[in-house]
Amino acid sequence: MDKFRMIFQFLQSNQESFMNGICGIMALASAQMYSAFDFNCPCLPGYNAAYSAGILLAPPLVLFLLGLVMNNNVSMLAEEWKRPPGRRAKDPAVLRYMFCSMAQRALIAPVVWVAVTLLDGKCFLCAFCTAVPVAALGNGSLAPGLTPQELARLLARVPCPEIYDGDWLLAREVAVRYLRCISQALGWSFVLLTTLLAFVVRSVRPCFTQVAFLKSKYWSHYIDIERKLFDETCTEHAKAFAKVCIQQFFEAMNQDLELGHAHGVLATATAAPAATDNAGEEREKLHGIMDQGSVNRLLTSWHECKPPLRLGQEEPLMGNGWAGGGPRPPRKEVATYFSKV
Repeated sequence: MDKFRMIFQFLQSNQESFMNGICGIMALASAQMYSAFDFNCPCLPGYNAAYSAGILLAPPLVLFLLGLVMNNNVSMLAEEWKRPPGRRAKDPAVLRYMFCSMAQRALIAPVVWVAVTLLDGKCFLCAFCTAVPVAALGNGSLAPGLTPQELARLLARVPCPEIYDGDWLLAREVAVRYLRCISQALGWSFVLLTTLLAFVVRSVRPCFTQVAFLKSKYWSHYIDIERKLFDETCTEHAKAFAKVCIQQFFEAMNQDLELGHAHGVLATATAAPAATDNAGEEREKLHGIMDQGSVNRLLTSWHECKPPLRLGQEEPLMGNGWAGGGPRPPRKEVATYFSKV
C-alpha cells in the first residue's frame, strides 16, 4: 500500500510530465488503432465522401475529448469558470492559459490520426475518387458516351479492385497513384504546418507577452495547488471530526452502562486520560468548526466568496513594500565609531 501511495504522490508532484507521457501514449495508440483499422470504402457515389469524412474527423474528435477527460485540470477550469466572483475576481487570462495548456496536450493524438490518415491515402482515395480527371488520365474520348450518373458510379468503384470494371475508360492504378500522391502531399503539408504552429506557440508567443505569460502561468499553478491543499485540509478536518464524534459516542455509551466490577472501573479510569488527550488533539485540528452547519457554511463561503489574494494586507503596498498609511516598524539607528590607532 505504501508503494502505491508513493507512486500516487510522485504522479501528483510531476503532473505535467505525467500528462505529457499520457498524451504521447495516446498518440502512439491512435497510430496503432489506424493500422489495425480495416478501412472498407462503400464504393458508392453518395456514401464515399460521408464515410471518409467520418473516418477522418470522428476519431480525432473522440481522441481530443479523451485527452481533455484524462486531464485533471478540466474540473479545475470548469470550477474556476462557473464559480461566483465573490471576494476574488476571475482573470480571463488565467482561464485562457489553462484551456490552451490542456488543448495543446489533447490535440497531439488527433493530429497524429489526421496525419497518418492522409499519408496512408485510403481515406482521400475513397472520398475524391469521383473527382478524378478522366480527360487527363484516361480515355477521354469514351467519357462523353456515359451519363454523369454512370460516370460517377464507375469512378466510385476505383477504391474497390474486386468490383471495378472501368479499365477501358481509366486504368485503376493510374487513378490510385494520382489520388494517393495528392493525399500524401496534403499529409506532409499538414505535418509541416502543425509543427510550425507548435513552434510559434511554444517559442515565439512567450517572447512577445512574457510578463502576461508568467502571470497567467503563476496563477494557474496557484489555483491547482490551492485546490489540492484545500482538499487535503478538508480530508484532515473530516477525519478529526469523525474521530471526535466517535469518541463522544463511546463516552456517552460508557456513561450509560452500569460498571459493576471494580476491574472495569479501574480500566475505565486508566483509559479516560488517554482518550481525553486524543480528543483534545483532534479538537485542535477542527479549528473551532465543530458542527454540521458550520462546515456547510464554510464550504459554501469557500465556493461563493473565496478569500482575496492578500496575505493580511488591508492597504495597497507602496513602492518601499509597506502598506500606505499603516504603521511602520520602528527604525533602528546604528552608530559607527572609528578609532585611530
